[in-house]
Amino acid sequence: MIQTDPNTQNYLVATLKPWNIEAFTQFTPELPGQWHLITEKNQLTTDYLNSLDPRYIFFPHWSWIVPEDILKHWECVCFHMADVPYGRGGSPLQNLIARGHKETRLSALQMVKELDAGPVYRKLPLSLEGSAQEIFERMAPKIYQLICYIVEQTPQPKPQEGEVTLFKRRTPEQSELPKTADLKALYDHIRMLDAQSYPKAYIDWGDYRMEFTDANQDDPDQLFASVFITKRPNKS
Repeated sequence: MIQTDPNTQNYLVATLKPWNIEAFTQFTPELPGQWHLITEKNQLTTDYLNSLDPRYIFFPHWSWIVPEDILKHWECVCFHMADVPYGRGGSPLQNLIARGHKETRLSALQMVKELDAGPVYRKLPLSLEGSAQEIFERMAPKIYQLICYIVEQTPQPKPQEGEVTLFKRRTPEQSELPKTADLKALYDHIRMLDAQSYPKAYIDWGDYRMEFTDANQDDPDQLFASVFITKRPNKS
């Protein structure tokens, strides 16, 4: 197999979350090759990719389906917060916490047409303690550990093994606090939704909506959280 010097290659990162953009700025200057960043869906075009011809395209957090012609022409890598094939699908962080997981594996996958079904380059352990924001920010440097490994080692990804478990993407309506739950479950419900741009845990009271953040539970018999009260949104 002919090995290509990674220092002569272009690499592309496609992401939209601020913590991943910050990590790109922090970590890519230490990596070999020329690095490029896109943060909007309309930037991911075949014309742009043809002009760049990246060795890899990395997707740390991307909310849109990548067109099949791109998957066929370039090696695309995504990062999924589950020990695949367990936990393929949407909202992995929330689905894992709702199922009582305290630890997970961050999986680097080659993207294929079927969602989260591609072969695996490597996995790293990831704690699910703290708020969703804290977990995402803890995950960002680990993603660049995986990117560094892939760029420097150019490994052949291996097929997933084991029983497939699919997660269903959560809806904003599922952010409502459950009407019957213990304090630990309420704590988990609030923290797993507590991240920038995510719909917060809420309850509706009369004409008002109460949104909960900053959950803290040092005592199993008590739960502290911040509440933000606004006019309840109209149903369309």
